Amino acid sequence: MIKSVAIIGGGAAGIFCAINLARMAPDLDVIVLEKSNQLLGKVKISGGGRCNVTHACFEPKELVKFYPRGGRELLGPFHYFQPGDVFEWFEIRGIPLKTEDDNRVFPISNDSQTIIDCFMREAELYGVRIKLNSGIQKLDKEEKGWRIHFGDEQSMHSDAIVYTTGSSMQSWKILEQLGHQIIPPVPSLFTFNVRDERIQDLMGISAAHCSVRIEGTKFIAEGPVLITHWGLSGPGILKLSAWAARELHTNKYDFIVRVNWDTRYAADSFIEMLKEIRLEHSKALVRTFSPARIPNRLWIGLLQLQGGLADQKWGDISNKQLEHIADAVQRCYFKVQGKSTFKDEFVTAGGVDLKEVDFKSMESKLNPHLFFAGEVLNIDAVTGGFNFQAAWTTSMLAARHISEKNKAAHEQQ
Repeated sequence: MIKSVAIIGGGAAGIFCAINLARMAPDLDVIVLEKSNQLLGKVKISGGGRCNVTHACFEPKELVKFYPRGGRELLGPFHYFQPGDVFEWFEIRGIPLKTEDDNRVFPISNDSQTIIDCFMREAELYGVRIKLNSGIQKLDKEEKGWRIHFGDEQSMHSDAIVYTTGSSMQSWKILEQLGHQIIPPVPSLFTFNVRDERIQDLMGISAAHCSVRIEGTKFIAEGPVLITHWGLSGPGILKLSAWAARELHTNKYDFIVRVNWDTRYAADSFIEMLKEIRLEHSKALVRTFSPARIPNRLWIGLLQLQGGLADQKWGDISNKQLEHIADAVQRCYFKVQGKSTFKDEFVTAGGVDLKEVDFKSMESKLNPHLFFAGEVLNIDAVTGGFNFQAAWTTSMLAARHISEKNKAAHEQQ
């Protein structure tokens, strides 16, 4: 019988698992062990401090498409707990959520502290014990359960463990000692370092309707692209970085990215539009306005390598030069050398090999009464609330299974 559960890691997955487990099985002793001196660090800073709790995609078969790693395994769990259930969970507790135009979901308060306060109220309500500054050094199997060793040579027993340590190298080493295979972590969700005269003075400018492709590969993504002081960022770039994370790591982040700054038109129709502009605005300078749906400063910047085309009149532009203009907008190549990551919201591809986890229960296939939830697993997603959704879902699934085991043991007595 499971009487005590230690949840190792006080982040989003750990706290969510703890409060739901304590709610489902009030007789269990549930304790959260956190190595630092604070809980829910990523929740605090997520979404610029607003906490992007999930994404408004309510069909599991569509939802899994946003996960470069783990989508297939999450299909079943998402039928159990998906974004619609997240809405209900928070609203029952007096925390209404809102969906923004890009389908990201935030608390109406626009303040991540709202989510943290909700979690802490729930933890207190259901008697979850919390122990900070409690780094785990080793786990040993016992006849019934686990012996958890701390850095100060102290230890404690727990009948079951839920491992929710995120992308912690030290924690992964402990799991390797228990026989688990760890897929080596590499960065996901990062921006591209680009030095190019066409964009060097355009920091803060963005285009809304872009596609980005890594040359020589199958990797392509769509979404807004933002120019920063170090290169290219924005949702389109972050999506691409997630899908191509391992390949780009192998290539040491040295590659060519092709940007289409306006995806409204196919190549042929874009040329035809430029010809119409040449007729209708023959006396205007090419630089005076952008026929593409991009800011005019970006339009001028993209033409810098086109031999002074920006300062010619539209009526003087030849068909060949129109092709050059189209290429500058729709087939814009940049040399990428390096990446930049958001240190506070760092996401990795890597973790516990998913083949070693039962996704009906989140229990280890190798070690009974050892469960996993959140980013400790080799699961990651594109930006937009999907990583939190995976944390909520896997945490809820582990909590449900442990509580059902506890209930079944009581019924057998």
